Amino acid sequence: MPTPIPTDADPLSLAFAAARRAAAEGEVPVGAAVVRGGRVLAVAHNRPRALNDPTAHAEILAIRAACAAIGDERLVDCDLYVTLEPCPMCAGAIAFARIRRLYFAAPDPKGGGVEHGPRVFNQPTCHHAPDVYGGFREAEAAALLRDFFAVRRT
Repeated sequence: MPTPIPTDADPLSLAFAAARRAAAEGEVPVGAAVVRGGRVLAVAHNRPRALNDPTAHAEILAIRAACAAIGDERLVDCDLYVTLEPCPMCAGAIAFARIRRLYFAAPDPKGGGVEHGPRVFNQPTCHHAPDVYGGFREAEAAALLRDFFAVRRT
């Protein structure tokens, strides 16, 4: 179930609120928001454990909800805000959904698929590459992840 959408926050703040909700539910704290023309279409957080679904990443769930909201499998003129650099699976979904711009907070050198790893959007087989902007509130996102995993290790 996507996170309810408050109307008084910017998209990245909504993504961070969703990420904190994920952490509270025992999920890796990643949140995402899809926006078109200033209107928030969807907000979601990671839920693979809750849904027993390895594809239930915040980006995938937000993309699905946004597609349902507009009644189209393409999110042309939509922007995606995420608290962590998307993995290769999510980068592929972003390309297929034709997301216009991707904004993310923290890079993910180990599991990322945009600026790290396979760099999905740079591949000649990639059908669509969004404009990518990273590093927004990076320290906040990194701290959220670090704190989540520190608790898990104890």
